[in-house]
Amino acid sequence: MPLALFALAIGAFGIGTTEFVVMGLLPEISADYGVSIPTAGLLVTGYATGFVIGAPLMTIPGTRTSRKTMLMLLMGLLTLGNLLSAVAPGFGIMLIGRIVASLAHGAFFGIGSVAAAGLVAPHKKAGAIAAMFTGLTVANIVGVPAGTFIGQAVGWRTTFVAVAALGVAGLLGIARLVPALPRPEGARLRRELSAFRNPQVLLAMAMTVLGFGGVFAAVTCIAPMMTHVAGYPDGAVTWLLALLGVGMFLGNLIGGRFADRRLMPMLCTTLGGLAVVLGLFTLTAHHKTAAAVTILLVGALGFATVPPLQKRVLDHAHGAPTLASAVNIGAFSLGNALAAWLGGTVIAARYGWTAPNRVGALLAAAALGLALWSAALERRAPAGAPVGAPAPVPVHG
Repeated sequence: MPLALFALAIGAFGIGTTEFVVMGLLPEISADYGVSIPTAGLLVTGYATGFVIGAPLMTIPGTRTSRKTMLMLLMGLLTLGNLLSAVAPGFGIMLIGRIVASLAHGAFFGIGSVAAAGLVAPHKKAGAIAAMFTGLTVANIVGVPAGTFIGQAVGWRTTFVAVAALGVAGLLGIARLVPALPRPEGARLRRELSAFRNPQVLLAMAMTVLGFGGVFAAVTCIAPMMTHVAGYPDGAVTWLLALLGVGMFLGNLIGGRFADRRLMPMLCTTLGGLAVVLGLFTLTAHHKTAAAVTILLVGALGFATVPPLQKRVLDHAHGAPTLASAVNIGAFSLGNALAAWLGGTVIAARYGWTAPNRVGALLAAAALGLALWSAALERRAPAGAPVGAPAPVPVHG
């Protein structure tokens, strides 16, 4: 793999740490600003909102700018947002800093996926995308715990300065290691938007929402599930989340490796396995060891879908993949929001702490159904024709 992918992974590591580290520092931030924990939680909500809005918004200039330049600008935006959060005199300014940083998230992974795929041979595209996303998975294992420790030991502002430094490292790495990636000939916003007329692109995005939504239906409520149902002490939640991160790391590598060989069989297998494991989680959540193993599997199967889904969007966007790629990244966040709402709904309805696992299983099963439908459409497409394009009209002489 080219060294340029290492630079993209550093940027992904900085973004992943930026997104999640604030969750472990909410008590310190709320105490410093004199706001309640729920109010401090707006820092998470604001980031998610900026993520979804920023994915298409920040990608549109990419149709007029080289991809390398856009990636560097996005790293600069991430750095600026984190520095603003670090020095914010009031909670409102910090919230603005979080939103500024979040605007870089979806566009970076969207444009970065296209750039990564363009750095390697066609049969290695999914592996290259997975290499970039490795930075995001490692952030959950190393970056977030380290940032939380630093924030609790010497102050949360120091954490945001450190994350800003990661943004600078990503920017310099891209400037140094990523080759010139000129804007593709004929790239225009209208052409980028035309990708959304392809049913295969829309199906892949729907699979992203439902498949990853299945993961987060269970993960969102993992802390009370493990303490109230499995019987773990509160302190065990940290290493259980790290175990989830390890699963995501392994799943990302496996997904990238096998998606380059047989993408749709790989995708159907992982979505089917995810639906089964989430369904079993309702039972295994009652036993400590079984619950820990299931958490590892949920992370692995869930993130194994990321490289193939991202590659599928790129394959079917027909020469204008940048905006579609970024919107698909936003679809992950939409799936998270949908899953959190559905999981909270079933808990509020008093179906129990394990009920979100059943919701997750249904979401993953629905994603599998869409994958099978997508594969069927592909098989029926005329040989050599773009999937989703109308069949040629026969001419009789």
